[in-house]
Amino acid sequence: MAYNAAGLTRIGGASNADLWFYTTADPIADVNTAGYFNDAADMLSVRDVIIVADTATPTTNLVSVLSNAAGVVDVSDGTAISETDTD
Repeated sequence: MAYNAAGLTRIGGASNADLWFYTTADPIADVNTAGYFNDAADMLSVRDVIIVADTATPTTNLVSVLSNAAGVVDVSDGTAISETDTD
């Protein structure tokens, strides 16, 4: 699938980094591909953190923006947030 601007929301920030929430049915393997967030290049900066909620699986991952140059955005592979409930 492809990036959907309606799924990306800025939820906070500081002078050097913003925190974003992104909801998608895309798996993290698609989301962490270089170029996935190109349409958001004017909003995202290096070191921004994005909470990615995959509504199809469901899983949640944290990614950070590694580079944003010439309109090409690349994010980290993602760190999974454990959603295990053993009780």
